[in-house]
Amino acid sequence: MDPPPHPSDEFRNWLELPRDLTKSILLRLGAVEILTSAQMVCSPWRKLCKDPSMWRTVHMCKPLSHWDISDLEKMCRQAVDRSCGQLVDICIKYFGDDELLMHIADSSSQLKRLRLVSVYDISDEGLSEVAAKLPLLEELDITLCCSLSKEALKAMGRCCPHLKSFKYNEKGYRTPYMECNEVALAIAENMPRLRHLQLFGNNLTNDGLQAILDGCPHLESLDLRQCFSVKLTGNLERRCAQQIKNLRLPHDSTDDYEFGAELDGYGSFDDDYPSGSSDIDHLSHSDYYEFSDGSNFSDLYDSDYDYDDYYDRNQNVNYGDFYLD
Repeated sequence: MDPPPHPSDEFRNWLELPRDLTKSILLRLGAVEILTSAQMVCSPWRKLCKDPSMWRTVHMCKPLSHWDISDLEKMCRQAVDRSCGQLVDICIKYFGDDELLMHIADSSSQLKRLRLVSVYDISDEGLSEVAAKLPLLEELDITLCCSLSKEALKAMGRCCPHLKSFKYNEKGYRTPYMECNEVALAIAENMPRLRHLQLFGNNLTNDGLQAILDGCPHLESLDLRQCFSVKLTGNLERRCAQQIKNLRLPHDSTDDYEFGAELDGYGSFDDDYPSGSSDIDHLSHSDYYEFSDGSNFSDLYDSDYDYDDYYDRNQNVNYGDFYLD
């Protein structure tokens, strides 16, 4: 009988995995994890983590309260820079401003999906300028952000003619505090190719809904949950049923809505999301990263630095503090 295999024989050498398989594994990590840990494992991983194709999608959407806002913005910029113009999908949450958004637009002419969640420092002017640089944009999600004027939304529609999906989600209210169709009219007049529209918590009325149905003839799905100024009756109700394949009504369940949707008696609901956090991570094309406390990994990121030699000399170094939960 053959002797049992030695325990050491049961372990695979991760460095021997095919490159495509290693890439697939690393793509399942967040950008912060890549920046602070994965790319420091060994030279081959570090080289792979610098491949622009690793950064076609950049999602910084998880709450990471232990990160400083300025660090998150630096990491986002570095992730965008690493894509070398190949970025097609980005999501940022709890941080960001006009300057960061402009950097994304200037570096990402191929961008097709932009998602902004709880980003309160983006202005009408900033969004309008960015729109002109994103002619290929197909999906736009603006959720729980600062209120934008109809002019900014018109600019997005005019400058992004391929826009097929638009989400403009606000806080819901138990009773309508004001009826306004500015957003609805901006959509109806400037986004004719829309197929999917979500207006959670919007204060449009039946007139605004009618305008959307007229101006967006290709619309397939429409989410009007907590749009309590809309009263679907008669001809409008029949038209929605005929034209829209997937319709969510104002009083429909919000159980599958990914954000807090509880209403209070005064017309607002609690925002349970902390400030400053995310799921994405990164190094800049210059391979230099300085944290808000003044520390940095610049010696590790030096392109001429022998990381394998560093690792051999520092096997007892604990990198646990740099891993994400």
